[in-house]
Amino acid sequence: MTEQSLLKSMQELKPVSVSLYVPDGNPELFWRTAASAGHLQQDIAEIRAEGERLAGQPVPELTPELFSVFARTGSRLEYERVYFERRRRLNTYVFLSLLEPDNAQHLQYAEEMLLAVCSEYTWCLPAHVPGGHETAGINRFIDLFSAETGFTLSEASLLLGERLPLELRLRIRQETEERLFRPFLEQGPYNWETARHNWAAVCAGSIGAAALLSVEDPQVLAEILQKTESSMHCYLEGFGDDGACLEGLGYWNYGFGYFTYYSDLLRSRSAGSLDWFKVPKVQRIARFQQQCFIDGSLTANFSDSLPRVRVHMGLSHYLAGVYPGAVEYPPAELRAPYTEDHCSRFAPALRNLIWKQSGTGHKDWPAASTYLPDAAWLLSRHVSAGGTFGFAAKGGHNNEPHNHNDLGQFILTGRGEVYAADLGSGEYTAGYFGDGRYEYDCNGSQGHSVPVINGRYQQAGREFSAAVLHAATGGAADKLTLDLTAAYEAEGLQSLIRTLVWHKEELPRLELIDKYSYAGVPESWTERFITWRKPEELSPGTVLLPGQESGGVKVTYDPAAVGLQINEHVYRDHFGQDQVWHSLDFQAVRPGSEGSYAFTFQFI
Repeated sequence: MTEQSLLKSMQELKPVSVSLYVPDGNPELFWRTAASAGHLQQDIAEIRAEGERLAGQPVPELTPELFSVFARTGSRLEYERVYFERRRRLNTYVFLSLLEPDNAQHLQYAEEMLLAVCSEYTWCLPAHVPGGHETAGINRFIDLFSAETGFTLSEASLLLGERLPLELRLRIRQETEERLFRPFLEQGPYNWETARHNWAAVCAGSIGAAALLSVEDPQVLAEILQKTESSMHCYLEGFGDDGACLEGLGYWNYGFGYFTYYSDLLRSRSAGSLDWFKVPKVQRIARFQQQCFIDGSLTANFSDSLPRVRVHMGLSHYLAGVYPGAVEYPPAELRAPYTEDHCSRFAPALRNLIWKQSGTGHKDWPAASTYLPDAAWLLSRHVSAGGTFGFAAKGGHNNEPHNHNDLGQFILTGRGEVYAADLGSGEYTAGYFGDGRYEYDCNGSQGHSVPVINGRYQQAGREFSAAVLHAATGGAADKLTLDLTAAYEAEGLQSLIRTLVWHKEELPRLELIDKYSYAGVPESWTERFITWRKPEELSPGTVLLPGQESGGVKVTYDPAAVGLQINEHVYRDHFGQDQVWHSLDFQAVRPGSEGSYAFTFQFI
C-alpha cells in the first residue's frame, strides 16, 4: 500500500476511543461486570492476588550496576528480573484500577508505575543494545521491549483516560514519540524492520499499534503505518504456505500475537477497510497452535521452545472468532495463568480479559495428524482407549530462526509425559546467541535424537539440510522418511536415510530405521536418543523409559548390532535452572560400509 493510499485511509479512520477494546463498545459496563463473569473469575483472582503481593512493596530500581551485568558477565537474568517485575506491577495496578475504579490506592500505584517507566533511562534490555552497555543515543535504539513498553503505556493511558493527570498523559505521549515514533521514522532502518521472524511483528506491530492509539497527525500516522505494513509483509514472508512457525509455538504466541493485536486495531479503526485477516496465509498461520499440541499441554517443542505450553485464551478465542470452523477453541484447562508470563507483557494479559469468551473449547484436543510440507514437520495427536499419545518429527535445514542442529529429531509423549524429548530452549545468555551456540546441548545435535558419526555432530548452516523422501498421515499409521546425508560434514558418508513409522494403535509404537552407506568404514557410529526419564536396562535388547507412576515406553533393538550405554547430562534451562537429561547411546558393534539399525518404541 502506498503512502498516499494510506494517508487517504488515515483521514477516514474512526476516532480513537476506549470502546475499541470491548466487544459491545461499552467499556464501563464491561469492567463493571467483569469481576462477576464466571469465565474471568480465575484471571481476576490471580490479578488481585498479585495486587496483594505487591501492595506496600517499594518499586524495584533499575540501577546502572544491574544494567552493566550483561556486558561484564553475559548474564541477562539480573537486570531482566527487576525490569519484568516493574512491568508486572504496572500491569497489575492498571487492571485493578479498571476493575475497581473506586479504589484510589490502585490508581495511585498505577500512576506511580506509569511515571517510573516513563523515567527509565532506557526501555531496552541490555542484551539487545549494541555492545550490551550504555551508549550514546541509547534511546534512539528500538528493541522488542522498548516497543512493547510504548504500546503498553499508550493502551494504559487510553484505558484510564481522564482518571490520569493530564501531565502524566502528556508525558506518556512525549516519551513514546521520542523513544519510538521519531527514531522509527528518522533513525532507521533497523535490522528488525525486514526480519522474517518475531522481531518484525513485535517491534513494528507495537509501534504501529501505539501510533493508532496516540498519533493525531494523519500524515505522521500514515508514515508510521507505511513502515509498519512493510515489516508485517516481511514477517509473513518468514512463514511457508503451510503456516508453520519454525521458531516454535512460544514464538508463535509472541510474534503472531503482536501481529494480531496490531491488525485488530488497524481493522477496527479503518472499519474493516484495512484487514490483514483476509490474507489466506494468515488463516493458515492461525491454525498452527492447534496443530502443535500433541498431548494435553505438551507440544512439538522444536527450536527454542518449551515442552509444556499454556494458551493465551484471549488471542486463541479472537482467532477462532475470526476464522470460525478453521481455528479451534483450545481446551479451557490450558489457560495460561496471569503470572505465567515471566516478561509480564501487557498486551496479551489485557486481551485475556477482553477477548476471552465463555462456554467455548473442547475438554481435550481431538485426535489429529498433520504434515507441514514447508517446515517438513509431521505432527500427530493420537487418542485411544489407552489415553492420548503424541509424536512429532522434523526435517528442514540447520539455519532456521532460533536454529537447533536437529534434522531428523523426533518427540514421543504419552498420557501427559515426555519419553523421547527435545530439550527446547536453554538459558538466554550472550554465549547462547554467540559463536558457541552449538556447544550448548539444547542447541547442538549432541542434545537431539540423531546419529553421531565418527564422533561428529550435525553442522549449522543452510546447506546442512534434510530431504523429505516420503511423508504420509492418516489411517492406521503416519510415516516420514528423510534423507539426512547432507546434515553432516562426515567424509565418506554417501547416504543416511531415516524412516519413522508411527503406528496409531491402542498403545501406539514407533518404528525407527536408520540405514546408511559409506565409502570405506566409519570409525564409529552411535544412534543417540534423548529422554528426561531415567532409563532402566531390562535385558539385552530391551530398555525401559519408565512413567512417573506406571507404564512407560519399552525400547527394543538388536543387541548383536549395537551396544547400549546410558549417560547422564545436565544443562541450564530457559529459567537458569540445572536440568538432568539422559542419552541412550547405541554404539555400532562392527560398523561397516553399509548399515541398518532398527529400534521400536512401544508404549506399555
